[in-house]
Amino acid sequence: MDSFQIDDEQFDKILSLIESGKKEGAKLECGGGRHGTKGYFVQPTVFSNVTDNMRIAKEEIFGPVQQIMKFKTLEEAIERSNATEYGLAAGILTKDINKAILYSQQVRAGSIWVNCFFAGSVQTPFGGFKMSGQGREFGTDALKAYCEIKTVTIKIPQKNS
Repeated sequence: MDSFQIDDEQFDKILSLIESGKKEGAKLECGGGRHGTKGYFVQPTVFSNVTDNMRIAKEEIFGPVQQIMKFKTLEEAIERSNATEYGLAAGILTKDINKAILYSQQVRAGSIWVNCFFAGSVQTPFGGFKMSGQGREFGTDALKAYCEIKTVTIKIPQKNS
């Protein structure tokens, strides 16, 4: 597996979150530490047996860390997806287009990927919901950050006033 390079602050945060996953009872399937002795490289890391109350399930990691969480129904997966305070992106792998559409409509995230990951183009807006950011990058929606919208309200006086 290839490693993933990041900066000092993010490096420390990712390693701290990996340690919290171990301490909180998630099963480390692979990775879980620094890669090499130079730079800020983290091994690709996978945890299983992750529960909703663990830090690695609740916080945005922005590093090579994957959490495997089981669910029984699509409704449960949607409810748990929406229970987080973040909403940058979500994804679903399914052959059932109706499930994909239902998930896409009900999950509160800025991007929903169906049977893919991080797909998009400069024409499609990217940005999150809730605590995952403000505004959008890419597409015409990104231009709104550079616009100043003005509202003018005029009341026409009555002739008899």
